[in-house]
Amino acid sequence: MTITIVVIFFLLMLSAFFSGSETALTAASRPVMHHKEQDGDHRAATVNRLRQYQERLLGAILLGNNMVNILASALATSVMIELFGENGVVYATIAMTALVLVFSEILPKTYALQHADTMALRVARPMSILVVVFAPITQSIQVIVQATLRLFGSGEGPGMDSERELRGAIELHADDVVVGDHHAERTMLHGVLDLEDVGVWEIMVHRRKVQMIDITRPMDEILDTVLASPHTRIPIYEEDPDNIVGVLHAREVLKAVVRGAKPATAKEVRELSSEAWFIPDSTTLADQLKAFKERHEHFAIVVDEYGAFEGVVSLEDILEEIVGDIADETDVEVIGVQPQTDGSVIVRGDVTIRDLNRRFAWRLPDEEAATVAGLLLYETRRIPDVGQQFRFHGFEFEVLRRIRNQVTRIRMREVTDLTTDDRE
Repeated sequence: MTITIVVIFFLLMLSAFFSGSETALTAASRPVMHHKEQDGDHRAATVNRLRQYQERLLGAILLGNNMVNILASALATSVMIELFGENGVVYATIAMTALVLVFSEILPKTYALQHADTMALRVARPMSILVVVFAPITQSIQVIVQATLRLFGSGEGPGMDSERELRGAIELHADDVVVGDHHAERTMLHGVLDLEDVGVWEIMVHRRKVQMIDITRPMDEILDTVLASPHTRIPIYEEDPDNIVGVLHAREVLKAVVRGAKPATAKEVRELSSEAWFIPDSTTLADQLKAFKERHEHFAIVVDEYGAFEGVVSLEDILEEIVGDIADETDVEVIGVQPQTDGSVIVRGDVTIRDLNRRFAWRLPDEEAATVAGLLLYETRRIPDVGQQFRFHGFEFEVLRRIRNQVTRIRMREVTDLTTDDRE
């Protein structure tokens, strides 16, 4: 009987091992394990390999855990029956339930949650051996499980959305941090993830704001424009702004002037310029960033599907989508957002939705429109008049100024009453 009791407690320890291993291997930090594996930690590599085959791992753990629990319960029942007769079944059930619950489930799992990474590394090798030993049984069980699921019309579920998981992790990290300002870091991480989903048309400088040079103008006027411009790269055209013939770099102009080779004709200006690089407006920021790197370029001309000039995009524009606005000594400050004392915000119509979302942590949609005015026109399906107010997406929009058909100034205010959604 003594040996049986010793075996029972040994089985309970094995059960605790299986329960703790399950929690540790599933709760261990993926980034930490990946980093340790990169540093040459073989135990971390084993952890990552086990997690790649979660079904086999869980199958082995559950198989082992159930085997030792059932065996321990059977042995405990036999001991209790020998001691107390038929009532021993009741006593064995009560005793084993308490022992398994406390010492084989709650205690090891609590410890594993508190020391997930450390414990995962310790149990990785023995669990990998058990997974191999139990593989024939677990694979057979898995076949039965999959057949049963298909019988009831439930196949394999979709895989984990890694991007969504990463975004959620970023938000959770931001929520957990209570000390310091981590808004910038969170914005940068979201910016990197958004590169695949954002087109260059959403961040480009619109053609109305692009400084350009007509090479048919007098040379002195062209040189004055180059020297006075805050930009180093200026698109040049011949007579028609849609007829872009190149990109003039201020450095090349200054070098020519210093050498005494001041351009005197349109042909000479064109010779100083570089070839214009035209890209479609549907290009994603990720693809364009890669293209900038491969071509060693910093500037591109954006055109629509018909080849019409829409605007320009630079490497700096894309980087700003990641790190936020980059100001230098040549930047021209443009006031487009004016927070008010009453909690509202007055914005220019051409302010991009992405900039507002980044600055105020809003969640305005930018799939159908890039600017605030564009969003207003899309939702209202008309050109609103001055003084009109609309509610949608949790905000109240009031048109403050309109020039011809262009909405130029809007007052925005977050609203808490979302029962009405006015798009009329």
